Amino acid sequence: MCTLALAWGVFADAPVLLAATRDEAFSRPSRPPDVLDEASLVVAPRDEEAGGTWIGHNEFGLVVAIANRWTDAEIDGERSRGLLVRDALGQSSAEEAARFVERELDRTAYEPYTLLLADPTAAVTIEWDGSRRIETLEPGVHVVTNVGVDGVASIPRDRPGAGEHAAAVGRRVLERLQPEPGEWSGAWLDRAAETLSDHEVGACVHRDRFGTRSASLLWVGTDRETDFRFADGPPCTVEFEPVNAESQD
Repeated sequence: MCTLALAWGVFADAPVLLAATRDEAFSRPSRPPDVLDEASLVVAPRDEEAGGTWIGHNEFGLVVAIANRWTDAEIDGERSRGLLVRDALGQSSAEEAARFVERELDRTAYEPYTLLLADPTAAVTIEWDGSRRIETLEPGVHVVTNVGVDGVASIPRDRPGAGEHAAAVGRRVLERLQPEPGEWSGAWLDRAAETLSDHEVGACVHRDRFGTRSASLLWVGTDRETDFRFADGPPCTVEFEPVNAESQD
């Protein structure tokens, strides 16, 4: 289960704030965030198995993140969803990235997902589970889980317990992360980190072979400057550290 929490257009100093957990098999290798693409200065962690990523940002202030979508539909993918995230991060805006993903869905097969695209001027979700749903988000807090967006959940018949749990986590995160009076962007991100770490919320997962492998905090300012903090492990036990990625030029 992955959880993405976005505050878009809420804070004057930082129009894009994103907090996210990544849940994955412990055996799947990955690397912490670094520069993945010099052309657009893409900074993201790397999935060493397929070469893609699950979250990142670029020099244009574009943030992209993905959550796998649980569905009863049997949909085979010929290409890794993480490579789609990496490709989307090569675009210069959320709207351009959304158009790119639409074109890509017309020509390439992917397993189900929900993709989140945001920059200081627009925020978009693209849901793919055999049919596509594209929504331009209004200013506010939005939460993506493996079963839906903003509390609208579709529970798969073959995993009802996990689906209901994911939906409940999404509702709790959405409720806890509503902006507080006088709150500033950094304080919201700190609350988001605490929320994703709180086992009563349920976003931090611990199992024998699978669980929360990492967590990310992304801040994008009005001039598209960015700040990326990364916990290379479950956020309940691993501290968020600044990402100091440097171009090789």
